[in-house]
Amino acid sequence: MNHLPEIMAPAGDKTSFLAAVAAGADAVYVGLKHFSARMQATNFSISELSQLASLGRDRGTKTYVAMNTLVKPGDVESAGRLLDRLQKTVKPYAIIVQDLAMVEIAKQVGFQGEIHLSTLANLSHPAGLEIAKKLGVKRVVVPRELNLDEVKLMADACPKDMDLEIFVHGALCHCVSGRCYWSSYLGGKSGLRGRCVQPCRRLYTQNKQNPQRLFSCTDLSLDVLTKPLLSMPKVSAWKIEGRKKGPHYVYYTVRAYQMLRDNPKDAQAKKAAQDLLDQALGRPTSHSTFLPQRPFMPITPNGETSSGRLIGEVKREQKKTYFQPREPLHPGDLVRIGYEDQPGHRTIPIRRRVPKRGRMDIPFSKHVKGPALPSGTKVFLVDRREPELMKLIKGLEKELDFFPAPKPRESTFTPKWPKTASRANVRPENLTLFRQIPRGKIHGKVAFWLEKPTIGKVPRASVNRSQWWLPPVIWPDEDKRYRSLIKEAVKKGAREFVINAPWQSAYFTDRKNVRLIAGPYCNASNRLSLKVLKDLGCSSAIISPELPEEDVYAVSQNPPIPLGMVIKGLWPFGIARFLSEEVRFEEPIKSPMHEVAFVKKFGQNNWIFPGWELDLNDEYKKLERMGYRSFITIKEEWPRSVPRPKRTSTFNWKLKLL
Repeated sequence: MNHLPEIMAPAGDKTSFLAAVAAGADAVYVGLKHFSARMQATNFSISELSQLASLGRDRGTKTYVAMNTLVKPGDVESAGRLLDRLQKTVKPYAIIVQDLAMVEIAKQVGFQGEIHLSTLANLSHPAGLEIAKKLGVKRVVVPRELNLDEVKLMADACPKDMDLEIFVHGALCHCVSGRCYWSSYLGGKSGLRGRCVQPCRRLYTQNKQNPQRLFSCTDLSLDVLTKPLLSMPKVSAWKIEGRKKGPHYVYYTVRAYQMLRDNPKDAQAKKAAQDLLDQALGRPTSHSTFLPQRPFMPITPNGETSSGRLIGEVKREQKKTYFQPREPLHPGDLVRIGYEDQPGHRTIPIRRRVPKRGRMDIPFSKHVKGPALPSGTKVFLVDRREPELMKLIKGLEKELDFFPAPKPRESTFTPKWPKTASRANVRPENLTLFRQIPRGKIHGKVAFWLEKPTIGKVPRASVNRSQWWLPPVIWPDEDKRYRSLIKEAVKKGAREFVINAPWQSAYFTDRKNVRLIAGPYCNASNRLSLKVLKDLGCSSAIISPELPEEDVYAVSQNPPIPLGMVIKGLWPFGIARFLSEEVRFEEPIKSPMHEVAFVKKFGQNNWIFPGWELDLNDEYKKLERMGYRSFITIKEEWPRSVPRPKRTSTFNWKLKLL
């Protein structure tokens, strides 16, 4: 029996929120000025959002607030106070979270709405759903990489009183959400903190070919393929990505997916919906890998993957530059001159009507940095301001007067901190992580990635003394395989396992004789997230090397479980399921800044590595004084064709994580 999932619209500012309400969206998700994973969007103050949420309630539109960033050690109190104020004034239907600390903070604040788990939390396999439910999560946003069969596996395993949310339209990241450190590794702009500068959208070179957009994905558009989702009651929300988009995009995409949901058998409705999506001004779209029998890799290295619709090219007449649009432009439209990563690119508003193939002079601006854009530079229409839509929005704006902003309400929230773990009897240990059995003598403890060939080859006596690491991403069809591998490892004597997502603790709920350690891909960065990991059965944790020195120090003060840290080795830019056919494994790839990367495949995942290692060995003594007791070196086989550099990286150790 078909059900009607809610259509969930993005909004990065007031106009887009009102466009979503005008279109009849069932829910709108937004971000505040802090703790939002889209910090480049305008976002909302609490007073402004309070008015909009009240209007939404009056119109039958729920408001969800994304507080989905990594929470640094010093952020816990301010995050709690913000959530407390949010509940008192805005009263959102739900919050969307990434960090385990936000789950604990919501409980301590007494938040009365629902807790939804962001795709950044990387719950990617069915077994993990029970763990999320145990923590009080009501909805899980599944990864964009899942195909239809995998969504069904997740839906079939979804517990009672929990549901799933799926992205149906919008931008695709190249790397798996929550498993991308690319922007952070290149300069401290962390995607987990909402600061990603999208290095995957840049031009890259491999094998002396012309520069290509080897990692830049087209947008996702499930459009007519949403029909089978209607037979999955557990998939209760269709999510449209785009909190940095304008009201035109929001209105058109919401209306399109309403048509597809409400008229799944109507051919005319499907055609009308497709026409609306074609006018929505996103990037070129594809169904990506959603159809398992017809997967399409959503990367066209030589194609257009810039946001907006291509409408012309820059022309030059003496010192003046102009373009002739392929379609009429209206006052209020926004056009971008150049690609987002092109030096000197800019967005300009249209002040007057410009007919098709008319002349639009590009005004000079002394504020634009970089060289003048050359002839042939692409011009994109990125937002529209149609009179009809703006009339609807202005009408709703007047209605806001009926919902006056409440007086500011302060919060006195203070977190309840967990009990500090004793470190008196915890000896420091050096540990080396391998994918294959190493040759020669190894100093210190040995760890292996948990895979069938390794389990089979490691002698039984060594299995018990070794540590076994689960991968950072486990896909739905791998659930049974990893259960089986864990069973085999335990049978051979394995007693120490590292989970690299909190949800992987589900594999050990019935295994009382093993020791669980939270791995670095759990992205634990504060005492409350460590407390939740302890509650899930972890006896210690390895924090992410993404954190700068000041945060590494802060998280080490009074932790509820002993801590370790990755101090040397190849830490990935990111882990991806997507990969262009143009990319060759284990061969150097150069960025516009001549930074080298390479790709290795392990199982279903493509690991994108920087061509230079992380090395925090000089900080070893300092970390030991801070109280860290486990020091991990990651060993990966270096590709023969990739030159070994003299440089190393300290990641963000000497920087500030914004």
